[in-house]
Amino acid sequence: MIIFGVLGMQQYSKNDTIHIASKPVSEGYILAEIVGTLIEADTDLKVKYTHGVGGGTSNIHPGMVRGDFDMYPEYTGTSWQIVLKHKEDYKNDKFPMLSAEYKDKYHFLWKGMFGFNDTYSIGIRADLAKEYGIKTFTDLAKYAGQLTFGAEYDFFEREDGYKALANAYNYHFKKVVDMDNGLKYQALFDKKIDAMTVFTTDGQLSDPRVVVLEDDRNFYPSYMAGMVVREETLQKHPELEKVLHRLDGILDESTMAQLNKRVEIDKEDPKQVAKEFLQSKGLVVK
Repeated sequence: MIIFGVLGMQQYSKNDTIHIASKPVSEGYILAEIVGTLIEADTDLKVKYTHGVGGGTSNIHPGMVRGDFDMYPEYTGTSWQIVLKHKEDYKNDKFPMLSAEYKDKYHFLWKGMFGFNDTYSIGIRADLAKEYGIKTFTDLAKYAGQLTFGAEYDFFEREDGYKALANAYNYHFKKVVDMDNGLKYQALFDKKIDAMTVFTTDGQLSDPRVVVLEDDRNFYPSYMAGMVVREETLQKHPELEKVLHRLDGILDESTMAQLNKRVEIDKEDPKQVAKEFLQSKGLVVK
C-alpha cells in the first residue's frame, strides 16, 4: 500500500507539475518565482523550479526542446541572436518574426510579456545630470570632454561596445577606464568615474545617486522580458493561458531594478520578494 501511494504521488507530480527554469541571475530567479507563485495561486497545478541553470539560454533552450522544462524567463534580443542566430540587432518591430520562428521551429510560444526592457544603457552621477541637465545619450556628448567614462574590460573589446557607441553619439570623453563590473557603482559614487555602462534593471540603479540616460537614437537592441513556453504545455494545461496573460505589462525597468536590489543587495529571498510583489499588484491574496 505504501509503495502504491508513492507511485501514485509521483504520477500525479509528473502530470500536474509545471517545471520552470531560470538563468543564474537574481532577475531570473525573481521572474520565475513570480510566474510560479501566480500559477499555484490561480490553478491546481504545482510548480517545480530549476534555478540558476549554468550557461543560461545556451543550456535552457536545449532543455526546453527535450521537454526537461515547460517554460522560462527569456529576453527577445537574446533569443534573436543566441537561438535564432540572426546577425542584425533586434528591435521591437521584429517581435512578430521572432514569435513566428519560435513557433515554427520549436513549437515554443512567447507569453507573459512583463513590460520591461533589460538592455544596456549609460548611468551618470545624479549631481552631474542635474548640474548640466543631462537626460539623454545625446545630451552627454556635449559634456563628455569634461567627464571620465568607465566600463568593464569586455565592453571596450566588443564590436558593438565602446567604439560603436562613441561613433554613434560622437563621444570624446576626457578619460576612459576599464574596471571590474562589480566595482563600477562604487567608483561612480566615489567620483572616480562620472558615467558608465549599466543594465537598465541593475539593482543598484534604485540608488538616487545614479541616473539612467535615455538612449534617444535607439543604439542598443531591445531585450524585452517574457516567458518562453512549450506549446505542448499550453495545450495540456490551457488554464495557463489566462495566468500568463495576467503578467502582461506588470513590470517596468525601475520596478524590476527595485526587486533586484532586494535580492542582490538586501539579500532577501527571491520567493518572498516575488510573493510580495504579486500581493502589491492584487494578483495574490496576502
